[in-house]
Parts: sequence; structure tokens; C-alpha cells
Amino acid sequence: MANVERNLIEPLGEVNLEKPKLELSRGINKFHLLLETVFLKKGYLLLLLGFLLGRALILAQLTPFSLPFFAAVYFIRKEKAPIALIGLIAGAATISLTKAGSVFAIIFLFLFAFRIAKKWLKNEMKALPFFVFFTLLAGKIAEDVILTTKLSLYDGMMAGVEASLGFILTLIFVQSLPLLSNSKRRQPLKTEEIVCLIIMLASVMTGTIGWSLYDLSVEYIMSRYLVLLFAFVAGATMGSTVGVLTGLIFSLANVTSFYHMSLLAFAGLLGGLLKDGRKVGVAAGLLIATLLIGMYGEGNGTLSKTLLETAAAILLFILTPNALLTKLAKYIPGTAEHAAEQQQYMRKVRDVTAQRVAQFSTVFQALSKSFSSYDEPSEWEDDEDSRELDYFLSNVTEKTCQTCFKKDHCWARNFDTTYDYMKEIMNEMDYNQGELSTKLSREWEKHCTRAKKVTDTIQQELTYYHANQKLKKQVQESRRLVAEQLLGVSEVMGDFAKEIQRERENHHKQEELILEALQEFGIHIEQVEIYSLEQRNVDIDITIPYCNGHGECEKLIAPMLSDILGETIVVISEECSTYPNGFCHFTFRSSKAFTVESAVAHAAKDGGFLSGDSYSTMELGCGKYAIAISDGMGNGERAHVESKETLQLLHQILQSGIEEKVAIKSVNSVLSLRTTDEIFSTLDLAMIDLQNASAEFLKIGSTPSFIKRGNKVIKIQASNLPMGILQDFEVDVVSEQLKAGDLLIMMSDGIFEGPRHVENFDLWMKRKILELKTDDPQSIADLIMEEVIRSRAGSIEDDMTVIVANIKHNTPKWSSIPVQDLSKRLTS
Repeated sequence: MANVERNLIEPLGEVNLEKPKLELSRGINKFHLLLETVFLKKGYLLLLLGFLLGRALILAQLTPFSLPFFAAVYFIRKEKAPIALIGLIAGAATISLTKAGSVFAIIFLFLFAFRIAKKWLKNEMKALPFFVFFTLLAGKIAEDVILTTKLSLYDGMMAGVEASLGFILTLIFVQSLPLLSNSKRRQPLKTEEIVCLIIMLASVMTGTIGWSLYDLSVEYIMSRYLVLLFAFVAGATMGSTVGVLTGLIFSLANVTSFYHMSLLAFAGLLGGLLKDGRKVGVAAGLLIATLLIGMYGEGNGTLSKTLLETAAAILLFILTPNALLTKLAKYIPGTAEHAAEQQQYMRKVRDVTAQRVAQFSTVFQALSKSFSSYDEPSEWEDDEDSRELDYFLSNVTEKTCQTCFKKDHCWARNFDTTYDYMKEIMNEMDYNQGELSTKLSREWEKHCTRAKKVTDTIQQELTYYHANQKLKKQVQESRRLVAEQLLGVSEVMGDFAKEIQRERENHHKQEELILEALQEFGIHIEQVEIYSLEQRNVDIDITIPYCNGHGECEKLIAPMLSDILGETIVVISEECSTYPNGFCHFTFRSSKAFTVESAVAHAAKDGGFLSGDSYSTMELGCGKYAIAISDGMGNGERAHVESKETLQLLHQILQSGIEEKVAIKSVNSVLSLRTTDEIFSTLDLAMIDLQNASAEFLKIGSTPSFIKRGNKVIKIQASNLPMGILQDFEVDVVSEQLKAGDLLIMMSDGIFEGPRHVENFDLWMKRKILELKTDDPQSIADLIMEEVIRSRAGSIEDDMTVIVANIKHNTPKWSSIPVQDLSKRLTS
């Protein structure tokens, strides 16, 4: 009994302990959401920043922060500009009402000038710092003239200094303000962005100069806290950088704080070096720096106060949640958290995509099994045959025995005998093509009074029976074809899912070498990702800063990669940023060894608008080039629709990655099942591999094709029935190795069989092709069509289509740019 009570009480205790934790976690999440809504979405963070920047001073008298901050907010988040303006004026009012009025007047002057000149500006981003510079310069000069009624050289110089600072601060704020938004940023922070953010935060902290808490300076506590954060997150380099920048801003704001820059820089360096000791190690670094710099900086009199300020900063740092530090580390490149975040995100996207594709593959496989299950032998096939026999005999008896006076005698008293006789008659007539043996005929006449009518009816029903059996067989064939097609789609999607799930090969060393080579050339590269360095299958993604559409990837990076990798590399895809601070992403891959230049000559019967011939030339994603001609039966609109739909179906199926034979069988099954009319289409398909120029010809009821190679003409021919006639047929494939300079000539029957008074069309066409004196595909196509029409005395008696393709070596648009030899180092 005690064990039972303990088993009941212990789970209850666990639930009671977990429930407060869940409620606390939900409360913290709600609090974070509330802070994000108030400060980020509603813009009250800009109000706070504006207040502190409005009262921030440089050299105890300059206020260069207000207008640059407002201009950046106005440019980036225009709808929040009024909130920032209120904060700036309120902050300036804490210094003096005159300063608040000056800030308002200068911002008003900026808006007035910027709005007037906006219609003539082509690039507002570049013009913004100059507007801030001239507005501050004019405003400060006007302020000095109004307040002092004279302008001294010193006042003019100070106005120029403040305007110059405003110019620089505008550039800094434009880069740093987007980092404080609630957008889901994926790109890591660049060093320049981190520097701009630190300068902005240090500038904001100067607004706290003069504030004290228990006789401790707030600005010193917050600056040391900031150094602790970045030293812990990003290490010694970033920690010392933050210390130098923050100390520099504070020393400009207050000359007596100059020693503080040394303290912060030293604390950032020591804290970063001791970051392996976690928070305690970083805090120890700040404490050691405070003791060393404090003793030499301002003597022992203020050392105790400096130590207390350091202790307050350390306390804030220790109380900072680790979740916040981890989140900050995810955006700083080089940290383990950032690398893990990027890898986790990419793996998640990859796994989700692969899972979805695999699910689709499973669905198609299940559909394929569902269709193919009808072809498998089943236990109820015998019952199905006997049921069909019963239906057959019931139809016969309905037309003969229902009105016979001996119905009861034959079917009520002698059911088995009558049934067996009729079954035997049906089988014998089916076997002997409607003839009955003399013996069976005599026995049946003795048994039945309407023997002749019954046998005639059985023969008539047999005709319907055979038609139904043929239709049933066609349906089974159709199901089998659909099952094969679905299985093919399932295999393609399954292979694609496996391809997605493959881990990207580790090419860190090669990425660093390529990055170093490109940067030494003077090109700024943000990121290099190598997916494959396999010969003829190179796949590299490169991210660069905003390129403004100058095409440096195509003109510089691709030629340099071509020299580095020893093969022609081209830009396959590009995604350019729409704003100046963004990134451009480019994909580089191996170019194809060959290109195909094609041309077409096309004419409808009697010069009409609609032709029964359709043609298509397409480059498939698998590195192949397809040329196809389809000739619908007859002429006019119906033939045009049939041939056009044939090519559309073929195009879509080939682009999905399905093999050519399966694609043609799929198109054939669709055409044969779609209509009962005898509408057929021919298909002439050539698949050219752009890497090695090998070609496969699939000719379905089409005319021969010809290859002109110098003074030699090669005929390509195959024997297959047109599409739509047979449900199942084998596709004969003719393979041929093409060479650079070859001319491939494909044509419909209107061209091949068009010449009048010609006995051997092959010899005539070969002779005309050999007589050609040009290699231009369009000229050749026009000349061949012109010869055929002239032989017909200018009449066009059938639809005519001829396609000429010229096989060439792929010559890159840009020559390779010599770079240091990295090929051996890349492959090692």
C-alpha cells in the first residue's frame, strides 16, 4: 500500500515542480515580446536614443549627433522620424532651451532643403551625408551670427569641424541603425558594421556624461560593461577594438577621460584572452586592467572609486542572461555560435526539403503500386470469368428463351443440361470462328426448339464480348503504362531527395585559398562556398558586397576562377541586392564544352497560318540540348494542336529529369488514351550532350536526319511507328558522336518527300546538302526549303519544317585572368 501511495505522490510532485517553470518561461517570453513590441516595432527605442544623442557633446560644446541621427532615421524608417525628433529636442532641452531651438531649426532646414532637391537626386543615399554637412555648416554659422552678431575665424572652424563630424556620423548611423531593427537578419555582421554599431553605442553613452549613481559615473560603468560583453562574445581582437573606440569617443566628449581609453582597450584585450574562463575570466581581465591603469592613471586617490565602477560593471555582466550573449554571438563571424547557427539553419532547410521530396516520391510509388496491382493475378479471377460467362448467357437467354413456351422445361427442369449445351456452343463458336460441329448442332436441335435463333444470338453476343475483352485489355495496358510512369517519377524524386541530403564536401582550405587570391587581386569578397571541384562539374557560390550592376563577377571573378581551376567558369545565376548596404550572391559553374546554334525554316501548306508541324529547341538543366520536330496527321488546326501538345508534353517531362525513352512512352500513352480518333503524330528528337557532343536520335515515324561533316554526309534513320497507334512499343535509339563544325539537319516529311520528279529522296537531299557553300544555320535552312519549293514550281503542298544546328566549341566571352598557381594547392 505504501508503494502504491509513493507511486501516486511522486508524479504529482514532479508535475507541481514543472508547472511553475513553464509559467516562468511563458512569463519571460511574454516580457521579451512586450519589450520588442514597445521598443522596436513602435519605435520608442529611437526616442531613447534620440534623447541621449540630443544631449551628447563633443569637446564640451559641439553637438554633431542630432542631425545625422535624424537624417538616418528619416532615410531608413521615415514613419518613425517624428518620434526620433521628439527625443532629440527633449535631450537638447536638458542642456538649454537655446540648444533645443537650434536642433529644431537645423532639422527643419535639412527637411526643407532635402525635399526641394529630392526630385533632382538620382541616388539619395550618396547625397544624404553632403546634405547633412552643408545644413550643419550653414546652421551653425547662422546661429553664431544671430547670437553674437559676428563671425570669428574660430567659430567658422568649429562649425566646419562639427559639419565634418556630422558627415562621418551620417555614414555611421545609416549602417548601424538597421542592426537595431527587429528584422530577421541572416547575414553575419561585418567588421565595418560592428565598428559603426560600437561608435553609435558609445555616442549614445556620451549622453549619460554627468549622470551618477551613489557617486559612481554611469558612463564609465556602461562603457566597461560594453567592453565585457564583446570581449566575452568575440574574443581579444573585438574586445580591444570596442575598448579603443569607446574610449576615443569618451575622450572627445570629455578631455579628462582620456586615460579611460587605455583602460578600456587593455580591459578588452585581457578579457578576450581570458574568455576561456567564461564570465569569471573576462571579469578578472577587467579587474586587472583597472588596477594597473588606475594606479598609473590618476593616482591612488580615485582608485577606490574606479574599482567600485568596475565592480558595478562586472555585476551587470554577471547578471546578463547567457541566452542574450549567445544570441549576440550568432551574428558575429568567427564565433562558434555563429558557425553552429549557420550550419544548423542550412541543415534544417536541407532536411525539410529532402523530407518533402521523399514524401512525394513515396506518394508516387504508392500510386504506381495501386495501378500495377490490377495486372497481378488474383484469387477472384476465376469468379470473374464465371460471372462474365453468366452475364453472356443471360443476355442470350433474354433475347431467345424469355418468349419460348419451353422455357420452364429447359431452365427449370433441365438447367444443368441447357447451361452446359450453351456454354459448349459458345466455346466451340469462339474457337472455330462461328462454326459448330455437326454432332453438337444435331444434339442442340433435338434439345432446343429455337436452335437456329440461339446460335445466331450467341454469335452476335460473341462479337460484343470480344470487343469488351479488347477494351479491358487496353485499360490494363494503360494502367501498366501509368504505373511505369509514376514509378519513374518516384525514382527521379527519390534520387533528388538523396542528392539533397548529401552533406556538402568540406572545402574550407580551398575556400580560403580562393578567397585570398581574389582579395589579393583587389576584389572584396564576403564569402566563398565550394560545393564541388570535380572536373567539368565545378559548383561555387560567392557573396560580394553591393556591386551596383557593374558585372565584376562576369568580367573579373569568373575569368580568375577559370585560370585558378584550369577550366572555363561562367556565372550561372545572380541575385543582386536592391539596396546599397546589401549583398550580391552569384553561382559559378563549369561551362559546357560545346554550344549549339540552331535555326529554323517553317512554312504551312498553301502558305496558311497554321501548320501541322511543330518544332522546339531547348537546353535542359542536365547539360543536354534537345531538338524536336513533331508532325501531326494531316494539315490545319487539328494537326497543329496535336503536334504542339506532343512537344509541350515532351518538353515538360524531359525537364523533370526523366529518361528520354520513358518520356516518349509517356507522351505516347497520353496521346493514345486521350481520344479514340485516329489522330497520330510523328516525333523526331535529337538529344545532344553539351559536354562531349554525343547525340542520341529517337525517331518515331519521322523522316531521316543528316549530318554534314566537311565533304561527307551521314544519314540518321530509325524505324518506329508514329505516336498514338500502339499502346506499347519499343523505341529504337540511334547514337552518333558529333564533332565541332558538324551541321545537323532535321526535317519533316514535307521537306524530305517534297521534291517533285525525284525517285530517290535520300540521294537528292545528300546532293543538295553537299552543294551548300555556307555554314550559317539560317542560310542553310532557307536554301533547303527554297530548293524544295522550286522543285514544286513554287507551290507548298504540305507543311514544311527544317531545323539546322551547328555544333561549336564553347568559346568563353571573357579571357581568363592569370592568377598565382593554385591548382595544385586546391586539389591537395
